[in-house]
Amino acid sequence: MNDFSLPQYYINRELSWVAFNERVLEEAANPDNPLLERLKFVAIVNSNFDEFFMVRVAGLKDQVKAGFEGPDNKSGMTPKEQLAAVWEQTHAVTNRMYEILRDEIYPELERVGIRFLTADQLNAEQAAFVTDFFDYHLYPVLTPMAVDASRPFPMLLNKSLNLAVLLDNEEDEDPLFAVVQVPAVVPRFLPLPSPEGESHFILLEDVIRKHMERLFEGYSILESSPFRITRNADLTIDEDETEDLLEAIEQELKKRRMGEPVCFAVDAAMSDFLTNTLQDWLELEDWEVYRIDGPLDPTFFFKFSTLPGYEHLRFEQHVPQTPKDLLGVKNIFDAVKKSDILLHHPYESFDPVIDFVREAAEDPKVLAIKQTLYRVSGDSPVVNALLRAADNGKQVTVLLELKARFDEENNIVWAKKLEQAGCHVIYGLVGLKTHSKITLIVRSEGDGIRRYVHLGTGNYNDTTARIYTDIGMLTAREDFGIDASHFFNHLSGYSRPPAWKAIATAPVELRKTFLNLIETEIINSRAGKPARIIAKMNSLTDKQIIEALYQASCAGVEIDLIIRGICCLRPGITGVSENIRVISIVGRFLEHSRIYYFLHGGEEKIYLSSADWMTRNMIARVEILFPVLQNNLKDRLMTILDIMLQDNVKASILQSDGTYRRAASSDAAPLDSQMFFLDEAFRTVQEQEPDAAPYRLQPIISPPEDF
Repeated sequence: MNDFSLPQYYINRELSWVAFNERVLEEAANPDNPLLERLKFVAIVNSNFDEFFMVRVAGLKDQVKAGFEGPDNKSGMTPKEQLAAVWEQTHAVTNRMYEILRDEIYPELERVGIRFLTADQLNAEQAAFVTDFFDYHLYPVLTPMAVDASRPFPMLLNKSLNLAVLLDNEEDEDPLFAVVQVPAVVPRFLPLPSPEGESHFILLEDVIRKHMERLFEGYSILESSPFRITRNADLTIDEDETEDLLEAIEQELKKRRMGEPVCFAVDAAMSDFLTNTLQDWLELEDWEVYRIDGPLDPTFFFKFSTLPGYEHLRFEQHVPQTPKDLLGVKNIFDAVKKSDILLHHPYESFDPVIDFVREAAEDPKVLAIKQTLYRVSGDSPVVNALLRAADNGKQVTVLLELKARFDEENNIVWAKKLEQAGCHVIYGLVGLKTHSKITLIVRSEGDGIRRYVHLGTGNYNDTTARIYTDIGMLTAREDFGIDASHFFNHLSGYSRPPAWKAIATAPVELRKTFLNLIETEIINSRAGKPARIIAKMNSLTDKQIIEALYQASCAGVEIDLIIRGICCLRPGITGVSENIRVISIVGRFLEHSRIYYFLHGGEEKIYLSSADWMTRNMIARVEILFPVLQNNLKDRLMTILDIMLQDNVKASILQSDGTYRRAASSDAAPLDSQMFFLDEAFRTVQEQEPDAAPYRLQPIISPPEDF
């Protein structure tokens, strides 16, 4: 009998995440992607690394600082070993990112007339333009900060871009030191007067460096060089000791900006003297310093990639289509009453979800609206509809998760607005994040009260719904309505977890439900029956589920896993996981949906969920798993899974050593699953309603949170 808990059977969580970011970087290197989209992937990689360092690396450093030397419970690596491996790999990926930018993307940009110039490359007209800009727009904003015996090194904000300055000191051999912060309130790149047919730019830090002597009149500038500090930004809140969670989080958000440094990026040309000086002040080791041959913090490419006049260098604009199940529908409540409805975003529009809440807000028959909110957009139409519903006298209950990482400030603003409008706002359960995606609408109809429910795999965020792949379901089934009522009552009151009729939830029984489903496949396989598992999710880290999958593989169960990000399971190990295949799809859209399929002796059970197979989803979050019962919807989901498993353009296959290789095949025609679903959604509408107007869509310039 195999011991499936052995460390050699597991990939380290942090290293698996770095490997995921490498796959994102491959999209920046891919010449088949439009040029400005490749720049956007560079921005995504850097944004991903920021969050990784602020949370995961910061956590490892805290463990080392606390003297914890025990191994993690899967791969057996100590915090020190993990940090060493992480720093080695992140340095390699960062260097590769700048090689791609410098050697591949920049030359291509120049070929189409887009150039980033340094101060010494400006012609006379451009130099005069830059000086005017500095004098009238930049100089009044800048604040030079000297560092000496009476003025200590300033506490610089997390992720802020700064310039370190050395000045000639005529009274002493040691130079003077100062810091100038590059203002975040001014755009990072400045368009310059350019030759016909070209677009020239200069970065803000280069404008400041060119005019640095204006900030230090009477001193000679020996050196000025950019640097950037990434700090520990994880929130630490003792909810048991907190009387007001909203106030506690507001206080912690202020501390986040000033957390301990965890990563230090400097310009590659910065002198050793200046680097060492900064490093000593920040108390960082050599391997925590990243020397960058290129622009620090390339997340400005998110905005730069929207450059007007260069639409041909971006993906063709995608217009989400009318959902297949809503073609010809006039009233969404009448449609849901007749049949369950599946929504496949972003290929199909998210607007029906918004309209579901909007119509409920105005419908005199609607008595109550209850909804969970985890991440919402800055000007959320969903929240605005809830505000309108409260204004119309509806009973509105919102479970708004204040602890949604890096969305805390936005959620605090919405919480206050909702409370002021008369909504009943609750913040979930102590020690748990409410990650579920559910809306309940209670409506008075001729034959009594009817409950309408929306459940989904993604957030009620109209912005990310255009770049994240997610699946939602609308239903008026009685069992789902009863469960939805119990769910909200359980979270808002003191009731014990109910006996669910249709759904399963974390943290009580979700893991047990999955383990039972896997065990059924094991039993069927050992009995000589066909057995199969297909699971699509963002990440797989839960050890109990991985061990169950290993047991299933040894029992002959055929297992396909579609995992975008972290995967701690090692496939292809003889006698352990040779029946398990793992693929990752990274493309234009961020794969975010969670779909779980079990053959179940021929009965075929398909579930959708807000939860990944991660330990945090099983024990530290409020999650929902719900079955898809309608046959035509089950068929659609099986088609979605089948197409993704055939992807040989954007899919990579996980090897047993933890590396990935592209799934490209010379024997089969190229199949990009995301493009297939785009085309399918368009064809469906054209075939059934050739004159139908597409749902609304606004241009996307903001980055995804967790690509």
